[in-house]
Amino acid sequence: MERRDLLKMIVAATGFAFVGGQALAAGIVQAAGASLFSAKDLNLLDEIAETILPRTKTPGAKDAGCGAQMAVQVTDCYSKEEQSWFLDGLRQLQQRCQKQYQRDFLALTPSERLKLCTELDAEARLHNGQLAGNDSTNMSKTKPGQQKLIGPHYFTLLKQLTIFVFFTSKVGATEVLRYSAIPGGYDGAMPYKVGDRAWAT
Repeated sequence: MERRDLLKMIVAATGFAFVGGQALAAGIVQAAGASLFSAKDLNLLDEIAETILPRTKTPGAKDAGCGAQMAVQVTDCYSKEEQSWFLDGLRQLQQRCQKQYQRDFLALTPSERLKLCTELDAEARLHNGQLAGNDSTNMSKTKPGQQKLIGPHYFTLLKQLTIFVFFTSKVGATEVLRYSAIPGGYDGAMPYKVGDRAWAT
């Protein structure tokens, strides 16, 4: 799968341009610094990612080690503002869990995790749609008491990174997509059967 196609898929799946994509497109990756995430955070990211892309007949997000790589992406490719959105989002997610279930995300059952993520995904689409409908002038004229829309919904960031990291991982590229390390010649009439996996290369 071409990176361009993956980025288009992420936009279609989340309704928002890939955050951190500018750095990736330009090949700008900051020097590796201290991680912004604890071991517990990495476990949380793994479980959120696994809820978004669970193991079925094919590997899931945890099989690809998504949590650790998501942390690297946020630390090395996000701006300070984007990092703040992401980290604040993790706090908001935990607060939502406490309010709704009186437990942290890691203590939720798989069905509770799925229900919560489904709700957050719907809220994220609504938020991002409202954000897309506001230009910079509208955003600055927010009425008193009205919440100012700044940046994508935090669940959008989690979903985008899960998809990106999974499908660019060895597991995602070779066990979920079809992969050819050295592609052959172009075949414009290659037969396709319903259910065939997409190509990673």
